Amino acid sequence: MTTYENIQVETKGRVGIVRLNRPKALNALCAALIVDLGHALDAFEADPGVGCIVLTGSDKAFAAGADIKEMKEKSYQDVFLQDFITVGWEKVSQVRKPIVAAVAGYALGGGCEMAMMCDFIIAADNARFGQPEITLGTIPGAGGTQRLPRFIGKAKAMDLVLTGRMMDAAEAERCGLVSRIVPLDKLMDEAIAAAEKIASMSLPATMVAKEAVNQAFETPLATGIRFERRTFHATFAFDDRVEGMNAFADKRKAAWKHR
Repeated sequence: MTTYENIQVETKGRVGIVRLNRPKALNALCAALIVDLGHALDAFEADPGVGCIVLTGSDKAFAAGADIKEMKEKSYQDVFLQDFITVGWEKVSQVRKPIVAAVAGYALGGGCEMAMMCDFIIAADNARFGQPEITLGTIPGAGGTQRLPRFIGKAKAMDLVLTGRMMDAAEAERCGLVSRIVPLDKLMDEAIAAAEKIASMSLPATMVAKEAVNQAFETPLATGIRFERRTFHATFAFDDRVEGMNAFADKRKAAWKHR
């Protein structure tokens, strides 16, 4: 398996695990880390033996934001011509296989935005979320003003974006940003267990299920329902749909072909 400078990668059964690994910078998201992350996600995406991915950081920080030292000298021309933050950053949201974010400690700025690009977030009880860009004289640039209101509503999103305050795991769960909270020492066990459960399903079924749920944020309800219906119909072309229904009728465990 490839060795990276800014991340650690491992595989556990059908689960691929990516750990952000810049401990001295609280996993600040520098350009080199984004490149490493993209390569690792591409490798897991191409691996038929991987059915789900877990993205995590350290006990202290999932990611404390984009690397301010890297961006503070950039001009408008620099960021515009480089398409700064677009190139590579959206890779997490473009992966077709399910991705679970396991968040402990700080998930701030770009770290919060990266967690939101995952399919759902399992938070440790010490997790802290926020979009503090306003305190730097700027605004979120990787989805903080767009994904956050869709997930937690306008009032909470405005509160976080305009004040720059952090919210704890309990508040994040109450407003729907995270799916569940677990003790810090159980975070990876819980996240990997969830990913193993997902990876034990038919891969094409989980991929189209993810696509269908994401469509709900892009379309009016009637259009979304029509997309869901046609996608549901399309699953009747899967070998695994035949196997799954036959296994249910025969009262046995399904033997997925992932086709």
